[in-house]
Amino acid sequence: MRLAALLIALLAAGGPPENPGERVVHVVARKFAYSPDVIQLQLGVPAIIELTSLDRDHGFSVPELGLRIDVEPGKTARVRVVPGKVGTFEFHCDVFCGSGHEEMAGRIVVSASAAMGGSGGR
Repeated sequence: MRLAALLIALLAAGGPPENPGERVVHVVARKFAYSPDVIQLQLGVPAIIELTSLDRDHGFSVPELGLRIDVEPGKTARVRVVPGKVGTFEFHCDVFCGSGHEEMAGRIVVSASAAMGGSGGR
């Protein structure tokens, strides 16, 4: 019975990550900001970005990485990303959320992983 309850809870939350070992980055959206507004990822390393909204419908769009997802209050939205290039990629809310909407943005910073010749230091 507990297993069935766990399965129902996972399905309601959008299911588990494809690989339980993947890094999960939690992002909270609210008028007119994301927290955190900078997401650090490594080249070629899979990650799940989990988004929740504190107030209303928002969007999460990273055009240069081909990412786009709706973020609804009371629900967890998940998007999987495996960065294929190093750089800084802007993300923004693409669902109008009122005056100040245009400031709702952040960036994903993708660095070379230590295994691929990066410095590995912080």
